[in-house]
Amino acid sequence: MNAYQARCDHLLRSPKTWLVTGVAGFIGSNLLERLLNLGQYVVGLDNFATGHRRNLDEVHASVSPEAWSRFHFIEGDIRDLQTCQIAMQAGGVRGPRDEANPTIDYVLHQAAIGSVPRSIKDPLFTNANNIDGFLNMLVAARDAKVKRFVYAASSSTYGDHPGLPKVEDTIGKPLSPYAITKYVNELYADVFAKTYGTSYVGLRYFNVFGKRQDPEGAYAAVIPKWVAAMIGRDDVFINGDGTTSRDFCFVENAVQANILAATTDAEDAVNQVYNVAVGDRTTLNELYGLIRELLEIRQVRVKQEKPFYREFRTGDVLHSQADISKARRLLGYAPQFNVRQGLDSALDWYVTFVRQQPSST
Repeated sequence: MNAYQARCDHLLRSPKTWLVTGVAGFIGSNLLERLLNLGQYVVGLDNFATGHRRNLDEVHASVSPEAWSRFHFIEGDIRDLQTCQIAMQAGGVRGPRDEANPTIDYVLHQAAIGSVPRSIKDPLFTNANNIDGFLNMLVAARDAKVKRFVYAASSSTYGDHPGLPKVEDTIGKPLSPYAITKYVNELYADVFAKTYGTSYVGLRYFNVFGKRQDPEGAYAAVIPKWVAAMIGRDDVFINGDGTTSRDFCFVENAVQANILAATTDAEDAVNQVYNVAVGDRTTLNELYGLIRELLEIRQVRVKQEKPFYREFRTGDVLHSQADISKARRLLGYAPQFNVRQGLDSALDWYVTFVRQQPSST
């Protein structure tokens, strides 16, 4: 039995109360589904800036009525401190007997305004959510004396440092407003640990993908955007010459990292930042070929022409690959899905989602 399975078995026997911010988003809703299936009590906070009610509806449909009854949703904005404080005191989801002691055990802070291009277009909005909102959550968690504050960090923090694979203690200069905000999160968390005794873990996500990742909109991530285009037999555009590479990480690996980070009892594992990835690289050209292959296996007709190449996107890095040895050693993290396995698991959801959308013709 690996560390993750052992931790899940323990949670099934001893349920806790979790606060998941950004719960209607891609990663947040996957965390919600997993926690409810583990018998946990979950408070969710979201303002639907980037999340969707349909994600919560999908989780509702996928879990038992008894599991769903353990979920309490708050529609609110992390930019408002009072909202964050209210969420921290919503532990009464466990039932009337716990209303006198409503404290949240673990916070999984996923709420943020992602996307490098979005941050370049509107740095003030990104800053307000990713720094002001993050600080509000830290203050509320400190005052509520939560056991652990786990937050979504980002591989963008590595900035212009050319070294591969990326190691947690070696970073460069940020290349976008988004990257700056995620680095500031790490600085704030560390200061709160040293000043107030807050227990935290930061998770530097590397290109997470999976079900409920939005394929729509100007800032859609590359995998859902390409899948939607291929199914619609539309053009696929690649920024650069296609040799740019990423460490694509299936969402179930990120869920594992969050649960391990929140529940670890090892003193040397907390107040740390970890890479969350697979530890491999896939070029955009390879990714395009893999998606097309897996769609064709599913007998989905795709456009046979080659993708179109255009200028490299401002603020992006050329190559990214994580060293995950620290997370393996201290958290017991062991990613269960490589990029092909993750795509194979996620593609049925992508295909179903795209086909359910109204036709534009």
